[in-house]
Amino acid sequence: MTKRSDDPEFIEAIARGIDVLCSFTPYDPPLTLSQIAQRTGLARPTVRRILLTLEELGYLSIQEGRFALTARVLDLGYAYVHSKGSWEMVRPHLESLAATTHQSCSIAKLDGSDIIYVARAAVQKLVSLSVHIGTRFPAYATSLGKVLLADLPSNVLRSVLQTPSRSHVTALWHLNYIELETELEAVRHQGWALTDQQLALGIRSIALPLRSSNGRAIASINVNAAASEIEPETMILRYLPPLLEAQRLIEADLLRLNTIPVIDIVDL
Repeated sequence: MTKRSDDPEFIEAIARGIDVLCSFTPYDPPLTLSQIAQRTGLARPTVRRILLTLEELGYLSIQEGRFALTARVLDLGYAYVHSKGSWEMVRPHLESLAATTHQSCSIAKLDGSDIIYVARAAVQKLVSLSVHIGTRFPAYATSLGKVLLADLPSNVLRSVLQTPSRSHVTALWHLNYIELETELEAVRHQGWALTDQQLALGIRSIALPLRSSNGRAIASINVNAAASEIEPETMILRYLPPLLEAQRLIEADLLRLNTIPVIDIVDL
């Protein structure tokens, strides 16, 4: 494997351990050593040592020669979620939005070329994708992602989009930079984004940015609906007004309590 950093402080062994953990997806059965080695690009002996170490630490279980994540990996994610208690603080606004629209609503942040869900108020409906806190999707194919991508400078945008997705999800719409840049320009002008089955069949979504005190988009909020229930034009008329009200209330709370740190562009 190619050396990933020339920084003498960079610990390759830790990076490889994280690679192994990230090789598991929500849709996997237990994996064999060979499957994990293939996904990570690491040598089998290296993967074996990492797997046995993670098993001893309690992050993996082994059964009949196959490896699976244990519930202990949730500690890693919950540490982040709990440290960002601001999203729990604004959850009542998200739940109110869901009650008003009778649709599932979410808040997400940009992480590389993905969005990652940090808060959600779900309405029980049959949908083609399972979503929960920590779920990742390619940002360019989602309304939540587009309002965040639209806020980036053009040179940063291209760099972000070239970052490999870690979502393990293939969007229906294949990334086209020219089409996306045209769409993002419209998002900048109108202030919101709408996607129509670009991520997955049967899913439509409309989103707004959530901005910090300096005006930068630090997260986004959306309303999600089944394509069989509502047309895009009706989504705008029906869901944009309550979305705008939720945006106003959430940004006011974040500004008043000043609990969300400003994220520099270099962090992206």
